[in-house]
Amino acid sequence: MKTLAASVAVTLALAAPGASRACSICRCGDPTFNALGKEGISLPGFKLALDWEEVSKSQGSRDDEFSSVLEHRTTLFAAWSPSDRFSLYARVPFAERGLVEIEDGGTERSNASGLADPEFSAQVRLWSSQFNGDVGIRSSIFLVGGVKTDWGENDARHEGERLDEHVQPGTGSTDWFAGISGFYQLDRRSAVFASTQYRETGRNDFGYRYGSALLLNVAYEHKLGGRWDAVIEMNYRDASYDEVDGTGTLDPNTGGSMIYATPRILFDAGQGWVLRGSAQLPLSQSGLHGLQHEEPVWNLGVTRLFGQ
Repeated sequence: MKTLAASVAVTLALAAPGASRACSICRCGDPTFNALGKEGISLPGFKLALDWEEVSKSQGSRDDEFSSVLEHRTTLFAAWSPSDRFSLYARVPFAERGLVEIEDGGTERSNASGLADPEFSAQVRLWSSQFNGDVGIRSSIFLVGGVKTDWGENDARHEGERLDEHVQPGTGSTDWFAGISGFYQLDRRSAVFASTQYRETGRNDFGYRYGSALLLNVAYEHKLGGRWDAVIEMNYRDASYDEVDGTGTLDPNTGGSMIYATPRILFDAGQGWVLRGSAQLPLSQSGLHGLQHEEPVWNLGVTRLFGQ
């Protein structure tokens, strides 16, 4: 009971909410934990991961103005940890987006693909407990900070006309983010992980600004056997409205809060290779602003842990 109480205390402390902000395209969940798991986050050495993801959402009413976006995103993730105290991360995503717009009884379709916005971050371990028997380090807390660049394609055009903002592969803005994450090892087979992150977004050259974001995540990871692991996460995102131009005009069908449950299965294929699959399932969309609907997010990935 003491172990369980301690784990709950750590989780609640890490997940305590701050100011409510957000962004209509921000993902729920912790991408580093998704790619590396609790063990890989602080494992010294070089790590690579490749992820494929499908995201779909819509806004507006079919009786008035309606639009839906379907995105397929492939992301290469690289991590280097010279020690278990410090890590450097880089993400390079490639996005394919299709947009369907219905207005005044007419339907218009557009699509674009290209480099999305690369992201760079660093992680430093603030504190960890002493080794505890065969469990190892019982708990650790990390500080994370980084930048999402504006290097992605944000001026995709068709017949000379710039396509809608939401079909552009990149946002065209430089964003900054920071957060805290940590884990508590319950026993040799299970652990609790939690993280909180705030993302401050910038405005692109065309005046659009996606809302800033607050993300909270809590996960329980359990080893099912020698090769299989299971994870269940709760993900929360709280989002402010997008600003559609430099004057700060708001899009009423953007932002708001979302809660997801994310089951994930992992298979250790040996030699440092790990196969992953997850489904991020919306539990509550009642907090979204205006008329919006988000579909499940599907993710498949492979990770290679080289060690040191």
